[in-house]
Amino acid sequence: MANIEHLQTVNVPAAKVYETLTTAEGLSEVWTNELIVRNQVGSMNEFRFGGHDADKMRIEELIPNNRIVWRCMDSDPEWIDTVISFDIEEKNGKSFVTLRHMNWKEVTPFYRSCNYNWAIFLYSLKSYCEQGEGLPYQKRKF
Repeated sequence: MANIEHLQTVNVPAAKVYETLTTAEGLSEVWTNELIVRNQVGSMNEFRFGGHDADKMRIEELIPNNRIVWRCMDSDPEWIDTVISFDIEEKNGKSFVTLRHMNWKEVTPFYRSCNYNWAIFLYSLKSYCEQGEGLPYQKRKF
């Protein structure tokens, strides 16, 4: 199995990062503004990207200001049953965010594309948390 892992430093407290990653307001500024987000373990979040079917993520774990875990339940076949986690560690008012997208069956062109796009996601998270403007799917140029 293959995993994607990225680390991003965000110059805000962990509470701001956690709120951004667990609310419709935050995720709409960072990832996509076509979404349904619930903030409860066991709930299903839905994300759409330009008219495609919804990517459905079940919330597996929420530890305020520290950890978020989603399991992909419906999406591209390569994503189904993969796990996406965000670990947030705060030091001196800065947040260190480790994003992991785990349990890929193999490294494919789609895996490589997603690896790149998760880096853009973290850039968007940093930009939104620090400057108030992210780079969601609808603002990106592909």
